[in-house]
Amino acid sequence: MQLPQPELEFHVSRKAREKYGFDETLFTIRGNVIFANFYAAQLFAQQINDKRPADKAASAAELNAMGLIHEILHNLIDMYRQTRNVNVFREALENLEQQFTRKEIDKTLEIFVEEFPPIDVHRKKITAKKYLQGATDGRENRQIALEEMMLLWLSNQNPAFAKYQELFDDTPLREATIYPKAMNSLNTFFDAQPLFGPAGKGMNLLQALLQPAKANPGSLIDQLNFLRETWGTQLSTLINIKWELLLGEAFTELWGVPGQDYGTRMLRAADFMEEETKMRFFPGPGKAETHTPEYVGAEYEPEAFSPDTHWMPRLVLIAKSTLVWLDQLSKTYKKEIKTLDQIPDAELDRLAAQGFTGLWLIGIWERSPASKTIKNWCGNPEAEASAYSLYDYVIAQELGGDPAYGNLRERAWQRGIRLASDMVPNHTGIVSNWVKAHPDWFVSLPYPPFPAYTYSGASLSDDPNIGIFLEDHYFERTDAAVTFKRIDYRTGDTRYIYHGNDGTSMPWNDTAQLDYTNPAVREAVIQTILEVARRFPIIRFDAAMTLAKRHYQRLWFPQPGTGGDIPSRAQFGLTKAEFDQKIPEEFWREVVDRVAKEVPDTLLLAEAFW
Repeated sequence: MQLPQPELEFHVSRKAREKYGFDETLFTIRGNVIFANFYAAQLFAQQINDKRPADKAASAAELNAMGLIHEILHNLIDMYRQTRNVNVFREALENLEQQFTRKEIDKTLEIFVEEFPPIDVHRKKITAKKYLQGATDGRENRQIALEEMMLLWLSNQNPAFAKYQELFDDTPLREATIYPKAMNSLNTFFDAQPLFGPAGKGMNLLQALLQPAKANPGSLIDQLNFLRETWGTQLSTLINIKWELLLGEAFTELWGVPGQDYGTRMLRAADFMEEETKMRFFPGPGKAETHTPEYVGAEYEPEAFSPDTHWMPRLVLIAKSTLVWLDQLSKTYKKEIKTLDQIPDAELDRLAAQGFTGLWLIGIWERSPASKTIKNWCGNPEAEASAYSLYDYVIAQELGGDPAYGNLRERAWQRGIRLASDMVPNHTGIVSNWVKAHPDWFVSLPYPPFPAYTYSGASLSDDPNIGIFLEDHYFERTDAAVTFKRIDYRTGDTRYIYHGNDGTSMPWNDTAQLDYTNPAVREAVIQTILEVARRFPIIRFDAAMTLAKRHYQRLWFPQPGTGGDIPSRAQFGLTKAEFDQKIPEEFWREVVDRVAKEVPDTLLLAEAFW
């Protein structure tokens, strides 16, 4: 016999529902809250935090872990029914009625249903008494209520759940019914039932369900690890879920059907906790053990460098922040120098005489004006846009555009100096041609990754058809949101695009993160690199390490159990096999090969700062 099984759920009292105004679609027909995904847990936590002081804030990761623990205990009970005694709760009720009166048992169950109501009871479509007279999916509701009441007792016994006891406090039952005595009696009843547990570790069912909390009273993640290590694969495939009956149409229509891979979900629960607790600042230097890396294993990539022509190893490169350099030259030569063609020959002669054979012009491309606007809004009125928040790969008009660049390139080459340029493959500016024309090229969601995010400020967009909004808490300096909001006023399409991020600290809030699982993105970036290479014989790739497959996956689609680097991304993790299907080849391998073939004699330099 196969039995329906709830998912990621735990009890929430009527009192707590009314206090916090929880979204009713989060509740199953049995009345338990259920999290089909991390966003549902975040929404639930946010509804609590809207009415709690900051020092008592609820954690979505903790609530998610509690729901998973509760679900697994449900699964273990169903496993017991399938493998030991399918009628165990009917017999348990009969046993209780031999020790207490039927009236006492009915009162206990009735108050339980009133305090922790199924959907129809909560909506007052039926009374608790009427509910207990019925059945669900061929099973008496009295038996279901007894099982749920036992799980409520387990939640109240779990020290790691204590922070949230307000949600499932069983005090009304303790004070008004025989509930405490009934739980003691159930424990004795299960002593006489078939033992349950992993091979060689059989015990009373109730005691088996208490084991995770007893073994790890202070840690939800350790309890999940205990369940995973103790029960292993037995948890994953025994249950045939009947979602329509169990969850209800409103739930499945809004939230979808949750997955069943317990091993993966336990690892992701840990990742979710890591996202919330990871310190995103540098605590300072200290002693650390160092190891020499070994580049072997499944991700081994053979060396296959493009050939170094004679000039490459002899290159002596000087970097110039272009706008700053032009200002310095204006003071040195006592005249206005604002464009590339105005750079004096004498300055190029001086560089050549000093032995420089390469000139790296930082900030030569058209920058995103939104980058400057953000800095101005945040209290830096003299700031310029970032050289790494790009609008497009065209020579900046304020530097004289293509004609001025061509003039400088020719004069520099006459002196044996090659020009070098940045290329920023990881992201674009928050307002850029690609953000406006190709929003599907970016890592995004159709909803904010955290319910607390709001976007009520002015638009950064230079296009009246497109709205670009920075998250409000940046201006209050109370949060560094991982996404911005993009809306197309013509179609109503709204998406929340991730900022560029390397996982070490805060997002780069004037950028938009490209999605390299999209083959169109990879090809578009490669074509851009080739165009840059045709103009600059030396290219320096900004933050190149973020696009190595192992790091791109770690940051944006982490393998279960490895998440935590970028908040909210653990829930979108992929196994290595799934990720390899999306990105079959190292991006940099393809870049090196394509440049060597299509624009030979180009020197590629990669920035890697971790």
